[in-house]
Amino acid sequence: MEIDEVRKLSDKEISEKVLELKSDLMTLRFQQRTGNLDNGKKLHDVRKTIAKCLTVQKERQLAAAKPAAK
Repeated sequence: MEIDEVRKLSDKEISEKVLELKSDLMTLRFQQRTGNLDNGKKLHDVRKTIAKCLTVQKERQLAAAKPAAK
């Protein structure tokens, strides 16, 4: 998922996406530990997507707080 795609999502959708991705990450980690994971890059991609979602959330929080501070 690209950062532009994440920015098009609403705040609620981003929160839901983060929860879904964290669940996927946990599943992938279990698969890795048991030796069932075929593609290790998938772990990397899921972590990066979580980071993108959390970054956009933080940007929006800071943008909302900035006008209130003025």
